[in-house]
Amino acid sequence: MSADRGVAGPGFNELMHHPSRLAVLAFLSGCVEADFALVRDRCELSDSALSKIAKTLEEAGYIDVGKGRAGRKVRTWLALTPEGGNALAAHLDALQAVAAAARSSASTRLT
Repeated sequence: MSADRGVAGPGFNELMHHPSRLAVLAFLSGCVEADFALVRDRCELSDSALSKIAKTLEEAGYIDVGKGRAGRKVRTWLALTPEGGNALAAHLDALQAVAAAARSSASTRLT
């Protein structure tokens, strides 16, 4: 795996590389905050899967998890932190660098 990190660069983030965690972070990047149920539905996750993901991302400092009332119901809200936004941007840059290197290698090999 260390060879992959060298190719991906310093912004590559193992924690964000999991598709479900990346989907949650990407979705939250377009929101000020989002209701748990909305994130669950948009990212096509189960309640338990999103709960685990939210805990992991909150412990890493990438999201804030808050509870509040919406009418009579208690709601859970998720929000991307500034640290999470910066880490997501760096991870996406690293992924783009990997993709560019792969395209370059493929075009060189095919010509």
